Amino acid sequence: MSGGWLSRLTAGLGRSAGRLGGQIGAVFTKRKLDQAALDELEDLLVAADLGPVVAGEVTERLRADKFDRDVTDEEVREALAGVVAETLEPVALPLNIDRSNRPHVILVVGVNGTGKTTTIGKMAKVLIESGEKVVLAAGDTFRAAAIEQLTIWGERVGAEVVARDVGADAAAVAYEALARAREIDADILLVDTAGRLQNKTGLMEELAKIGRVIGKLDETAPHDVLLVLDATTGQNAISQVEVFRDVAAVSGLAMTKLDGSARGGVLVAVAARFGLPIHFIGVGEGVDDLQPFDAGDFARALTSP
Repeated sequence: MSGGWLSRLTAGLGRSAGRLGGQIGAVFTKRKLDQAALDELEDLLVAADLGPVVAGEVTERLRADKFDRDVTDEEVREALAGVVAETLEPVALPLNIDRSNRPHVILVVGVNGTGKTTTIGKMAKVLIESGEKVVLAAGDTFRAAAIEQLTIWGERVGAEVVARDVGADAAAVAYEALARAREIDADILLVDTAGRLQNKTGLMEELAKIGRVIGKLDETAPHDVLLVLDATTGQNAISQVEVFRDVAAVSGLAMTKLDGSARGGVLVAVAARFGLPIHFIGVGEGVDDLQPFDAGDFARALTSP
């Protein structure tokens, strides 16, 4: 990962790291590591959205190595960074494009407001820069802004966009986009979708219909279902994964808005709980602020002093 991106990641996670580091420093300033200190540490790690599994592993590691000895906040941060990296390493996986699929179809899902449409545009840029030919489908036909936004992104990054008017059948848009992608021999089709959670049954039916309809052209599609999460929602991201895993067979994750939140630790909790591949993270509004996920860089940025 480039130094420029790493510095943006560190800056983007600054609020999360600052809050976490400050709390650890308040507990461990040349303090003996007794049970009370471990309990306090576990509570603050859970409160920092890292989740009970990671919090428990950190405290157990410190108990084994440092119990009843003086411990510094730096040693605690090192132990935390180690556990975070080990939790994230197995899920830090690149998006694997299967060349036998022409195109490889990626359904992008998530609640409205997570930055889903913007993430698709940024993903398209990353993929196009790596040599892929990309088509975008404006399948969030519920919102005029989503159609317009995706069209603008397509023009910006050089991807063809298939769109219809507001209220059009999302499955029909996806079908038309897949037909067009095949016609021009595109490598990848990214399909935007609506993200209304008020009616889980309706969402499930719409996503299932998209799958059925595009399956008439390619019975193996979609090949990936990418869920976009918003870091600022904290623990609510857990329930979003649960819902979309049930309704859409999610195969991988992208997390956005890590720069706008002191709750970046929730990505670690999501990894520990679900074990889903994390393909991308975003730390800003810029076109280059979405990058492939790197576990070590994230762990260092989250636990930096």
